[in-house]
Amino acid sequence: MTNNHTELLRRHKSNPILTAADWPYPVHSVFNPGATLLADGTTLLLCRVEDRRGLSHLCAARSANGVDGWRIDPHPTMAADPEHFPEEIWGLEDPRITYVPELSEYVIVYTAFTRDGPGVALATTVDFHEFKRHGIVMSPEDKDATLLPHRIDGRWALIHRPVSSPRAHMWVSYSSDLTHWGGHKLMMEARLGGWWDANKVGLSPPPIETPRGWLVMYHGVRQTAAGAIYRLGLALFNLKNPEVCLKRGSQWIFGPEESYELHGDVGNVVFPCGYTVLPDGDSIRFYYGAADTSIALATASISAMLDWLEQDG
Repeated sequence: MTNNHTELLRRHKSNPILTAADWPYPVHSVFNPGATLLADGTTLLLCRVEDRRGLSHLCAARSANGVDGWRIDPHPTMAADPEHFPEEIWGLEDPRITYVPELSEYVIVYTAFTRDGPGVALATTVDFHEFKRHGIVMSPEDKDATLLPHRIDGRWALIHRPVSSPRAHMWVSYSSDLTHWGGHKLMMEARLGGWWDANKVGLSPPPIETPRGWLVMYHGVRQTAAGAIYRLGLALFNLKNPEVCLKRGSQWIFGPEESYELHGDVGNVVFPCGYTVLPDGDSIRFYYGAADTSIALATASISAMLDWLEQDG
């Protein structure tokens, strides 16, 4: 059966491409990786790794072709440091990586699992060996965050997902120094009723900058009698005013179908935190967590996603 879902995102035949069995030290599961292309063309995944205590840290995996032959750091690349950063007491989760030309650094926005729930924390690195932590920038409960790669009207922009009620929406906030954040604007609401993205939405990987706007892949969470289903949709936002939504798809484009997505620690979940764009500027690889247990890969075309959104938005 052919449908829009398989046309837009295509699963790689080698899925899942990384599991706990690949790790050089004992872990429970690996999922939700941030992703970037290094200067030499190497694909780097900064994976969320849950240890056998149940706490997560971040570990880098590198590959020449972005599919296999992964070289995984022999120890946690970025472990929690609750002695100096007490908000990291229960681990680090779900990193999203943005290369920022103005800083000549990678900015990693991740979830710190605090005593009071998830909060948004920020770190910078030039080499993914040493990291400078900037601490919590959005207090709990808040997650699903990333930094846009350049300033907008002189200010940095951070997309995040605070929770203050049974519903949860996407917001954007602004800062002149990456430390003090304000100008909070509601970016996109979770729909009401029976929609696939009713009640809770959040950013998935960092937005993709295109001539038509910021192309955003987001997750919607549908609560069913059997539990939650995490699926992916598309929206487009104004380049100069990212709180302005230009288009939003009515249907989901990618959902759990394969056994490794349906069954795991948290079944019925596909959750990308990172992507790489190939040299043609259009082909894109999404790296996603499957059922909070393994890492999988799907390929797509940026222009095809934009065209789909023009029709469905």
